[in-house]
Amino acid sequence: MPVRLRITLLFAFLVFLILGVVFAGVYYFSWQARLQTISTRLSNRAITTARLLSQEELFTPDVVKGVDSLTTLTYKRKVVQAYDFQNRLIYSYADLPGDSLTLDREVLNEARLKGRHYFTINGKEAIAYHHKDAHTRLVIVSAGVDGDGELFLSRLARLLLLTYLTAVILVLVSGYFFAGRLIRPVQRITADVADISAQNLARRLATGDTRDEWNELASTLNALLDRLQESFEMQQRFVANASHELFTPLTSLSSQLDVALQRERSAHDYRAVLASVYQDVQHMSKLTQTLLEFAKASGTRGGLEIQRVRIDEVLLRLPAEIAKADPGYVVTLDFEDLPEDEAQLFVYGNEALLFTAIRNLALNACKYSSDKQAQVLLRADGRQIRIGVSDNGIGIPREVIDKIFQPFFRVEENLAGGFGLGLSLTQRIIKLHKGSIEVASEVGRGTQFQVMLPCAW
Repeated sequence: MPVRLRITLLFAFLVFLILGVVFAGVYYFSWQARLQTISTRLSNRAITTARLLSQEELFTPDVVKGVDSLTTLTYKRKVVQAYDFQNRLIYSYADLPGDSLTLDREVLNEARLKGRHYFTINGKEAIAYHHKDAHTRLVIVSAGVDGDGELFLSRLARLLLLTYLTAVILVLVSGYFFAGRLIRPVQRITADVADISAQNLARRLATGDTRDEWNELASTLNALLDRLQESFEMQQRFVANASHELFTPLTSLSSQLDVALQRERSAHDYRAVLASVYQDVQHMSKLTQTLLEFAKASGTRGGLEIQRVRIDEVLLRLPAEIAKADPGYVVTLDFEDLPEDEAQLFVYGNEALLFTAIRNLALNACKYSSDKQAQVLLRADGRQIRIGVSDNGIGIPREVIDKIFQPFFRVEENLAGGFGLGLSLTQRIIKLHKGSIEVASEVGRGTQFQVMLPCAW
């Protein structure tokens, strides 16, 4: 079912429900008011007749009948009957000859018990009123047909029904047009989004000047498109750079083998060619391994083995691991200000990836520092864990410090070493663990990286 029709039906249903409750309430209270009015009039007629009959010395039954016949009331087919304490009929009057009421003893007893009892009989509404004084004990029954009241209720019911049906038509029509105006911005957004593809990701949705939910939706979609465009551009740069990095050693391999095969050479020459080829293969192997780690870190937490990791134990592996890369590299650990509660040193994550991230920072610190040393500082404050990696190296120029986390980006002074993937890989691993990384650097004085990870509470 289209959304426009669903909105129309929902809106109409709510209006119908509200109108139905209101109209039913109007009719109910009108019915109650009519019932109260006829009950009061019948009671007054019964009280008047009872008072007249109780004064036998002044008013005979014929006189009382004369009074009843001259009394003008709004209800029709009036009948008044009086019964003594032995339930004997002692007085009877009717507008129509031969019209009378045949009452059960229970009705009369109910009136004596309650003082006043309302009931219906022979299509008439009636009140049985118990009157007693020092001389008489009577039950007066006053009955009649409330023609005007019933006519009023009948007209009111027709009027309410007609109004309700008219409202149904008006609500359906107006609701349909209202729903159309309501979803028009969504239709416009849908049409704009349908025109956006990977070839024109730079296009954005018009947000308009109205600060409403549609504006917020368009702004959110624009922010999503910004992220998608950035991801596509990053992917394109990554593929181009990866292809270039792989093509360079492959070209070197191909050219060396081509030259070596052009003529017969000595064993020494072949050995030199093979040594050069081996270096290029090693270079390609390291690049391929780095790309695989980069791809793994670009996934989601759902695809990783997540567990509680004690971060100080991860850092304790750094000195030996860094020394494997170069025996001259030295990593100094500072664990002096650790919390007494060991639980504050745990994070949720993948131990192998976390070690790779910190190892990359420490390896870079040693590689670009004149003393080949890196200082690793660990702090925990109960909410998050801070890992600082600093060096006394050449530093990073301020104009490129915002680009160092881009894949394959390398500072010009360092083009000869690495692939430009280490810091990008580190940042992705940290973000994958819901952490953050900051960098502060000064050319000629060194660089400091600060990694923040949430504690595993």
